[in-house]
Amino acid sequence: MIIQATYRLRLVAGTKTLAAAEIEDKAKLSKLLGALVPETWPPDNVRDVLGHFYALYEEHPEWEGWLAWYAVRIDKDYPILCGSVGFKGPPDKRGMVEIGYSVLPEFEGQGLATEMVAGMVQWAKQQPQVRQIEAETNIDNKASMRVLEKNIFICAGAGLEPNTIRFLRRF
Repeated sequence: MIIQATYRLRLVAGTKTLAAAEIEDKAKLSKLLGALVPETWPPDNVRDVLGHFYALYEEHPEWEGWLAWYAVRIDKDYPILCGSVGFKGPPDKRGMVEIGYSVLPEFEGQGLATEMVAGMVQWAKQQPQVRQIEAETNIDNKASMRVLEKNIFICAGAGLEPNTIRFLRRF
């Protein structure tokens, strides 16, 4: 199990076993993560891709660390799953990975997304094949843009999807 720690978070790299538990049995996911899994789990923008990630873990078990990571908040009375962060796959030929992140609504506005992205940037910097991280967010999502700016991503222009903007962080 790959773990990346930040000040308030334990980031746990997803696996096929964790993905299966997330889909089928929240109590098992809770036990595997050593954390409470809120009733509101998963975040809305993650719910639709759970099966996709499971299939990727099944097909590419060597991609551990290059897909979803679970963000467990550890600075309270008990560990609690608060968000998801990760990459859309391993680095491409240019050494680029694309990052995504989401925090449950009850944890928004607390700097956790910024901390999650910082943890992933640190982990990615330690991987010799990574040269840059890119992210795409909706042009109306000011909070997401601020998360990227705080993590020293620079605006790289229009995103690939309609109404999005792309950010870049080089090493």
